[in-house]
Amino acid sequence: MPINRNPRALGRRTRPRRATGKGRAVPKIDTGDTAWMLSATALVMFMTPGLALFYGGLVRAKNVLGTVMQSMIALAVVTVVWVLIGYTLAFGPDRFGMLGGLRWIGLRGVGAAPMALAPTVPAGAFMSFQLMFAVITPALITGAFAERMRFSGYLMLLTLWSLLVYSPVAHWVWGGGFLGVGHVGALDFAGGTVVHINAGAAALATALYLGRRRGFGSRPFVPHNVPMVVLGAAILWFGWFGFNAGSALSAGGLAASAFVATQCGAAAAMLGWLIPEWIRHGKATTVGAVTGAVAGLVAITPASGFVGPAASLLIGFAAGAVCFLVVDLKSRFRLDDSLDVVGVHMIGGIDPEGHGPDGRAARHRRGRGHRSRPLPARRGGLHGDGPRPGRGPRAAIPGRAGRGSGAAGDRG
Repeated sequence: MPINRNPRALGRRTRPRRATGKGRAVPKIDTGDTAWMLSATALVMFMTPGLALFYGGLVRAKNVLGTVMQSMIALAVVTVVWVLIGYTLAFGPDRFGMLGGLRWIGLRGVGAAPMALAPTVPAGAFMSFQLMFAVITPALITGAFAERMRFSGYLMLLTLWSLLVYSPVAHWVWGGGFLGVGHVGALDFAGGTVVHINAGAAALATALYLGRRRGFGSRPFVPHNVPMVVLGAAILWFGWFGFNAGSALSAGGLAASAFVATQCGAAAAMLGWLIPEWIRHGKATTVGAVTGAVAGLVAITPASGFVGPAASLLIGFAAGAVCFLVVDLKSRFRLDDSLDVVGVHMIGGIDPEGHGPDGRAARHRRGRGHRSRPLPARRGGLHGDGPRPGRGPRAAIPGRAGRGSGAAGDRG
């Protein structure tokens, strides 16, 4: 029986395969895996409206509709770009480790049959799951330049960045490119690099290019609706279970492990943020609490399929504390990262436990009874031994939301 070498299938039981008349085995669609993947896709899609609410509550009242629209329009624009050419550039046959080929342009040939990267679900389900990561990633960037970019300029940035940055980076890590398994060996279970570090780096670049808002440093920019922020964060947390557990590409033990890690990371990070905030500013704030939870979700994303509950708590707590300290230092550098995308997504996404080459957590995955067992070596390449597709999503699902200062302006 052929061995499924897809890194996303680590820890997953071997699936039965259908024998052909020539004695070969071909992948067989698993209805349980397919149902879970479609459910996870819907969960990740729901994160983008959650992000819109999160960001919308953090800005001033006069900018709320524009901020919400920046997230929602990504659902339309990125979907069109992804269907026409983005998907094939990310997951098409590898071309020199840099880009996918044009075999699946316009989703030609992407339908009910499975593909090597996800051998037990229809290729259409896998494509749709990846689409939701492609949608939320550029939406994350908008938190860095909130309240200071024209809608027309944003549409151009959204289209070009999705095509020229997101798809190539997704290919480098998940689609058989030079950063993935079999090459450099970076291990990104659910989007630490492709989603969060990628979006965070773009957020830093746009914030520096656009400059500061008028009044930055001389007057506070107060969140206009804290309950709206909390609702958005709750939706993000809810959707993140699909973001991380869905990246197992199966309904099994690996998905369950990632689900538990996601909850533990977020919970510990909320405490990891609130404790230093309380010490530094004399109170724990509502905006700080939900921002800390998002930081933990970001940090656990690349490692969620590789670590157990105890390690997840450690990663989450450390992420909450570190991200708070970075955000608290932002004013010293005069960086107007409006909703702290850099401090939460880029810094939180840099998780040594989840990233390669062959990161520590990837080398030893927690097994039953909390006994560590080494993972088998995996080869890269799209056909047969493709690197972990994932989110391909918040380095998540793929979706944090920025914040104002947890200490200043929080009315919760």
